[in-house]
This record gives sequence, structure tokens and C-alpha cells, in this order.
Amino acid sequence: CLQNYIPPQSLTLSCPVCRQTSILPEKGVAALQNNFFITNLMEVLQRDPECSRPEACNVLESASAATACQPLSCPNHEGKVMEFYCESCETAMCLECTEGEHREHVTVPLRDVLEQHKSALKNQLDAVRNRLPQLTAAIELVNEISKQLMERKNEAVTEISNTFDELEKALHQRKTALITEVENICSTKQKVLQAQLTSLLQGKENIQSSCNFTEQALSHGSATEVLLVQKQMGERVSALARHSFPEHPHENGHLECQVETDGLRRSIQNLGVLITTGAVGHTSVATGEGLRHALVGQHNTVTVTTKDKDGELVKTGNAALRAEIVSADRVCTEADVVDNKNGTYEVGYTIRSEGEFTFSLLLYEQPVRGSPFRLRAVKPSDVLQSPDDVKRRVKSPSGGGGHVRQKAVRRPSSMYSTTKKKENPIEDELIYRLGTRGRDKGEFTNLQGISTSSNGRIVVADSNNQCIQVFSNDGQFKMRFGVRGRSPGQLQRPTGVTVDMNGDIIVADYDNRWISIFSSDGKFKNKIGAGRLMGPKGVAVDKNGHIITVDNKACCVFIFQSNGKLVTKFGARGTSDRHFAGPHFVAVNNKNEIVVTDFHNHSVKVYNADGEFLFKFGSHGEGNGQFNAPTGVAVDANGNIIVADWGNSRIQV
Repeated sequence: CLQNYIPPQSLTLSCPVCRQTSILPEKGVAALQNNFFITNLMEVLQRDPECSRPEACNVLESASAATACQPLSCPNHEGKVMEFYCESCETAMCLECTEGEHREHVTVPLRDVLEQHKSALKNQLDAVRNRLPQLTAAIELVNEISKQLMERKNEAVTEISNTFDELEKALHQRKTALITEVENICSTKQKVLQAQLTSLLQGKENIQSSCNFTEQALSHGSATEVLLVQKQMGERVSALARHSFPEHPHENGHLECQVETDGLRRSIQNLGVLITTGAVGHTSVATGEGLRHALVGQHNTVTVTTKDKDGELVKTGNAALRAEIVSADRVCTEADVVDNKNGTYEVGYTIRSEGEFTFSLLLYEQPVRGSPFRLRAVKPSDVLQSPDDVKRRVKSPSGGGGHVRQKAVRRPSSMYSTTKKKENPIEDELIYRLGTRGRDKGEFTNLQGISTSSNGRIVVADSNNQCIQVFSNDGQFKMRFGVRGRSPGQLQRPTGVTVDMNGDIIVADYDNRWISIFSSDGKFKNKIGAGRLMGPKGVAVDKNGHIITVDNKACCVFIFQSNGKLVTKFGARGTSDRHFAGPHFVAVNNKNEIVVTDFHNHSVKVYNADGEFLFKFGSHGEGNGQFNAPTGVAVDANGNIIVADWGNSRIQV
């Protein structure tokens, strides 16, 4: 085949399938190595049936029989029998081949490896044969779905036909009613006009006959005749002259039909909506804290993002999504599904008792990826509080709901896991401070994220004031932007903030569950992550321009392109190296490595740009190098990692 395909003078071979180019040997196609397995199979299939054992029932046995009947000749050395096997090249050869091009390779007698390879192939055959029941079940399932689809199609066609038949009937009835009404109106008007016309014609005839008679009498009658009729005709003519005839029309000729068809035509063009999606269960994903962990008596949520067979996001709603939450004793918990009409769905539920549950999410009765999930419900008192939760529950020293000092929310030392005292030999040298508590320019309430830009600006996420404030490097107020709300471009609870290489300001909005991108002068440009993020907290930008955000609620890290396309995500709730428990903020060092503070695990974890775990440091305590719920993190020009040790009220480097 290749000899016919490749020109004799060609020095290269282009694969007919993948078009990859390979260099040919000096002697061309004829010098290429033969595929021993394919050659043997072809010879087996071409041989006479008498040559193979009657009990041979598969290709491998036939190959064995063929080998027993007639030795295989070496294609490179005429008349030589292939008795050896090169493990490096995975091919059979003759004795001369072992002394030639394969002299430096490990070769063994062909009969020694034949049974070994037969056994390996049989094992592979058994493994692939074991997939037949799975494929059979899949075929039955696909056939069932295809059958359901045809049934739904027939039902839809019937519904469409019946609906339009009824509409046609209604149109015909309306047509008949309009025509009947036109006939009645016309008949009524005609009666009035005909009565008037009769009266006018009668008057005209009376006048004409009286005039004719009088003129005849005057012209042709004798004096005696004129005198005799003068009185009668005079009275008649005078009466006709004074008579009031219906000279003005008693009706009008106005009769038309106005049918407003533009709106009707538009309605007809949009009449009927076919509802379907390309969503399938095995590619659709569920995310959220409520997937595996729930608080008893509190409302928990999970977000399901539907995808098609190729893993592409489905951007329309109306998919048939169902949730089942069953306890070990088969008690079911009711779950509500809210369709966001954009391909995502919010599944909400409330667990009434502690324990283990099976949480199944079924899309068109097929499980979404990872379903069923193992769900554990615990009491709220068993969960360590986050800084924001604690601050909301602790009153300020002044007794109002205002400013909360960190001292007021520190946990007692008896709760720490170590008795080591805090040591800090480095002298604190405050350069300057900026801002006071308030809502005006340059004032903050619950400052969260902070970042710097290449043009010497300090950018601050003022969470409770729901705005972003910008200062110069010496602390002078420059600008603020942000409007409270839940629409694109508005801020509900900004937490993390960073500045990318173009100077755009990127804000993690915890309550709006998305990342907002603003220009350097505060004009809204885009939002990303909507429908994916549960509670974005920290945000950073790496050297590739990728936007990295920590999802505090989902306990994972998302990496997006600047246009919002998801690059990857990693992490889940837990205590292992790749797991998080309430991660807060993120930074990127000069090696493009991702640094994440793991709040409840009291550690800092470092990953490469693809999300692979590299190392972690820190443990629970108050000694040097230990943390008590770390929050903010940054990396300086020398690669030093700077951590805000929230529970210990300090900064560590």
C-alpha cells in the first residue's frame, strides 16, 4: 500500500491519516520494518483451513497453529527462519538479524516469548470483553432515551397540530362572525337609505306631475279651464313648495374592516416555544459547601452547572434536575431546585438532624459528575467561625454595632494547641497609616483586600462601604468608585482586589458571587465567574494574565483567563495538601507559584501555576511560624511570603 502511495524517489513518508512526516530509510519504503503482529495475522487469514487446528477458536490460537504448520520466513534475509524476538524493537527476526542491526539489543528465542505475549493479549482480551456488559447497558440506556425522545417528539407534533387546528377553527369562526356583522350593518343602513330614497322619489314625482299638469293647462287650456283649475293647482303647487323633503342623507356610507395583523403576525411568528437543552449528567458539575458538609437547621445550597457532551457550558435553563437526600435510615430530606435560566441551578435544602446522608443529583435521571455525594451534617456549634462571622456576632466596646477591635475577638490562649509564647525579635517600624472609620472619602468600614499598581497607587476593597478606594503611595486619597447593588458593575461585598498588567482593577465580590473588572479610572468593563463561584474572597493575577480567585465557600481555587474562560480549578473541602477549610486570600510569587492562606487548617499552601501542590508551612499555635487562622497574604520582590496572622493579631514574614 505504501509503495503505491509514496513516489519511488521520495525521501520522506507522510502518514495518510495524521499527515506526520517521517524520514524514509536509504532503500525507501521496502526497507521499513514489517509489523510482525499484522504480518502473522494476514498469513493466518490467507492460509488454507486444513493448516489450522479444528479446535482453534480465535486469532491467537490460529496464529499458534500456523506457526506449528509452517515456520515464518525473515523478510530481510531470504530463506532464513524467524526464530528470535527483539524486546526493544518488539519484532521477530532471524539469526542473521541478531548479528546485524539488532546485535546490541536483547534478543530471546521466539518460542520463549510467544506464550508470554499470548497470555498478555488474552488478559487484555478478557479486560476488554468485561466492558461488553457496560456497553450493553449503555446501548439499552441510549435506546431508551432515543425512544423517549421520539415519544416526546410525537407528543410535541400532536400538541402543535391540535393547537394550530384550534387556532384555525377560531380564526374561521371569527371570519364568519365578522362577515355576518358586516352584512347586518350594511342591511340596517340600506333600509334607512332606501326609505329616504322612496320618500325623495315620491316627492320628485309629485312635483313633476303637478308642474306638467299646470303647464299643460296654461298652454293649451281655455280661459274657463284655467280659471277652474287655478285654485286647486295653486294650492297643490304651494303645498309642494312648502313641503319639507328629506334632502339630507339619513345615513353614511362608512363601512370598513380594520384588522390589526402586525402584532398578531409577530405573535404567530413567536407562537410556541420548543424547550430543550444539550445538558447531560456525566459532564455537568456540582459545587458548593453544601455538597459534602451541612449545618443542621440552616439552609444549605449547592450550585449545579450544566454542560453538554463536549463539556461546554449550557447557557439555557429548563433542564430536568432532581435532588435526593437520604439518611442512613432511609429518611428523605426535601430539596428545592431553582432554575437561574442560564444553565445553572441552585439546590437548597435544610437538614434537621446530624449524621451521614447520601446526596444524589440527577439530571434527566442521570447522575451528575461525582453523584451520589457523601454528605455529613453537623451542628453549627461544632464549626470554627470565620473572621467575618465572629465580627458580626461580637459587639463593639461602645455597645453599638460599629467598629470591632481585633483584640475583642481573639480566642483565649487555652484554646491554642501549643504553650509556646509569641516571640518577635524584629522591631516594628511604622512608615505611615491612612484612613479612619467612616463612610466618606478616605474612610473605611471593614477594609478587606489591598493591592498596589505599577503606577504607584494603593487600591483598597472597602467591603461594608461597598466601594473601591485608590490612594497614592504616600497615602493621599485619589478616587473611589462602586455602587451598591447586584447588577453587573455594582458591588455588594467586595473582598479581594488586585491590579493586572494593563492597570485594570479586578475585584472579588463575595455576595454577588463573581469577579468584576474595572478600568484604572473605575469604569466597569466585564464580570467573570458568575454561575461558578460560590463566595470569591481573594484574587490575584499571575504572569500569564490569568485571574486566580479563592472561593471561600466552595473551598477551592479557580483560574480564569481574562475573558472569563475557565482554565482550571483545584481543591475541595478537607485537611489534606490539596484540600482547604475556608481558604481566604491568594498571592503569586516571582516563580508564578500560587500562595493560598488556609484559614481553618491554620497553614499556608503553595501550588504551581497548574494547581499542583508544592509545599505548605505553618501549624496551629502562637509561636513563630505558627498561625491561628491566617487571612491576608502577599509576596515581596524577594519572594518573601507575608502573612496576616489574624487570630494572633500580627504579621509574619
